Amino acid sequence: MFTLPEPVSHAPEAPIPLCVPVIRGNEWTYVKECLDTNFVSSVGPFVDRFERMVAGYLGASHSVATVSGTSALHVALVVAGVQTDDEVVMSALSFIAPANAARYIGAWPVFMDAEPHYWQMDPDKLLDFLNNECRWRNHELRNKSTGRRVKAVLPVHILGHPCDMDPILETAHKYELTVIEDATESLGAWYKERKVGCLGDIACLSFNGNKIITTGGGGMLITESAHWARRAKYLTTQAKDDPVEYIHHEIGFNYRLTNVQAALGCGQMEKLEDYVAAKRSIASIYIKALPAIPGLTRMTEAPWAVGTFWMYTVLIDSGCFGMDRNELMNCFAKFGVETRPLWQPLHLSPAHRGCQSYRCDTAANIYRNSLSLPSSVNLSRCDQERVIGIFQKACITA
Repeated sequence: MFTLPEPVSHAPEAPIPLCVPVIRGNEWTYVKECLDTNFVSSVGPFVDRFERMVAGYLGASHSVATVSGTSALHVALVVAGVQTDDEVVMSALSFIAPANAARYIGAWPVFMDAEPHYWQMDPDKLLDFLNNECRWRNHELRNKSTGRRVKAVLPVHILGHPCDMDPILETAHKYELTVIEDATESLGAWYKERKVGCLGDIACLSFNGNKIITTGGGGMLITESAHWARRAKYLTTQAKDDPVEYIHHEIGFNYRLTNVQAALGCGQMEKLEDYVAAKRSIASIYIKALPAIPGLTRMTEAPWAVGTFWMYTVLIDSGCFGMDRNELMNCFAKFGVETRPLWQPLHLSPAHRGCQSYRCDTAANIYRNSLSLPSSVNLSRCDQERVIGIFQKACITA
């Protein structure tokens, strides 16, 4: 068991958070405008402005703001035609939201493993599953083991790094499957000269407080399809069919983003490129400073990618490193430094027991060994050196 010197009791150092929002632009001005004009709810000019800003940044034709990233995923599945008892093949190594969204409509997730180098959806295993575990007939792809129709593929670009999308898109479109990107953690990243969020048929974003930009909550759906965008706007605004009368022909959702939140988002979008640069700088310092020792795998990026390093993450192999990730996490906590593991892979989640998974050994291994380090946009060099110093001392002690 490793031990480190006790922190100096008479001069405690300030805690270092994992990943917090940064407000440093026009957010105060824009929010004050909402308050001054009384446009504080879901009506107001900043919602349209925020949608245009995000779509313009990505080079997309249409975007629809929503109350959360999960609601954007839910509506994306609906407009893509995913129905009860359909299947959606999605990343196993992800936050739980995509799987929950599929279950909201009675569809079934099929969890696809991560590849070992950049920890994204494994395109080779996806190809194997669609080609060999499914049957293509009459323009429908059916899972041989369940008999259900496979309708969509949902890759999640985790930790600011894109999935290898070309083989995913090629294989999915071969079988007429809709590709829905969860680009929540990778806004600002690039894949082969294309921006993440405009690679598939639909993309979804979240603007939760720990994301690279935030509206406090909130999300967005992005697509090139005018039909899908209109339907998404209709469904997210309670499916109201008459401009005056309260007449509804379908069941809709109260998924509207407020004008105040959108105002915050507009100020944040103006800083996005600066925030991406800050995240990449933080990552470069970690990569250079963390020791190249057995049992430690540092997060890197593919030659075809420009990542945002949304949350810099390492893998700790306890057998080689001398301690496991939980011991290291407790060590950091002792010194006031917040770290965290990645999400339990979805094929292991009790909430989704009974859903099919495909060869998810890599995702489980990444989860077991993962630890995310402080990565706030405003992380100071001094605080990052504190984090690195604790890590280096732990390595020596282990």
